[in-house]
Amino acid sequence: MGKELNEDTGFNVSVKTLIGIGFAMATLIGMWFTLQADISEAKELPVAPPPEITRMEFDMKDQLVRQTIMTTQEDVKEIKTTLEKLEEKIDDLR
Repeated sequence: MGKELNEDTGFNVSVKTLIGIGFAMATLIGMWFTLQADISEAKELPVAPPPEITRMEFDMKDQLVRQTIMTTQEDVKEIKTTLEKLEEKIDDLR
């Protein structure tokens, strides 16, 4: 079975390891304080105003977009019809 840990148990740590642990702790502590400063700064920033788009304006723009899509769809149908007629004329010329 393994060794038991008690008050007489010792272990060896190299200087490099201690420096690495110290550097890691300093980095984490620095990041923590930077994060806290950013949070407090964000709390002091002005609140964004509410959006100025009314429901009626949204509905009108939505309706305009839908109408534009329908018009484009009709235009595509007309172009297809014209293309078919042109293809028939080309076939007749051959």
